[in-house]
Amino acid sequence: MQKTILVVDDEQDIIDLLSYNLRKEGFAVLSATNGQQAVDIASESNPDLIVLDIMMPEMDGLEVCKSLKKNPTTSNTAIIFLTAKAGEIDQIVGLELGADDYIQKPISPRVLIARIKNILRRNTEKIKTETIAVPEIMNLGHLEINRLNYTIKVDGIESFFPKKEFELLAFLAVNRGKIFSRELLLQKIWGESVYVIDRTVDVHISKIREKLGEYAHFIETVKGVGYRYKENE
Repeated sequence: MQKTILVVDDEQDIIDLLSYNLRKEGFAVLSATNGQQAVDIASESNPDLIVLDIMMPEMDGLEVCKSLKKNPTTSNTAIIFLTAKAGEIDQIVGLELGADDYIQKPISPRVLIARIKNILRRNTEKIKTETIAVPEIMNLGHLEINRLNYTIKVDGIESFFPKKEFELLAFLAVNRGKIFSRELLLQKIWGESVYVIDRTVDVHISKIREKLGEYAHFIETVKGVGYRYKENE
């Protein structure tokens, strides 16, 4: 089945370049030149992946990502950020919001297409694995994790978890009692080919604990090793 990519950038030259190369690789391509247009098109068309520029006027890429992750229709859509900005903080902010990858300009279409194919392949494999091995709804007393609509309820109250936070919490919860190193969590949640640092896991764990509130202690830090979800309530 043909995959659809939405390219979002306020520079038409970049849209034209990426669209041309993506179509050559057999993808269907949609485009948007501003943030609000991107949100509207994504909500209507539900693309398989969005290539999203961060630096745009009015509604920047980070705001677009937040909006998409809050919408059940697009909450699970893969996102690759494009940016002219460099630095660890920018990268962590983008990944915290649920992005799958992060590429700096100037863009190599060849590299971008390789990253896109890898993310789409990984997501397909993940869906196949999770359909068999992971329950669609996990009830852990105080916590309900619903993979059907990517929602999490704490004491019956729904709380917003961006994609990576959701996947990280769900992975730890379904493997209760098992200890996972930061390196393994990076591989399982972000994939081997996506460059992220160990601190990314720590940042996401911190955010998860904030949202779990009085139940934050169920996510345990095993000093010098990694993290686990407590096996017993």
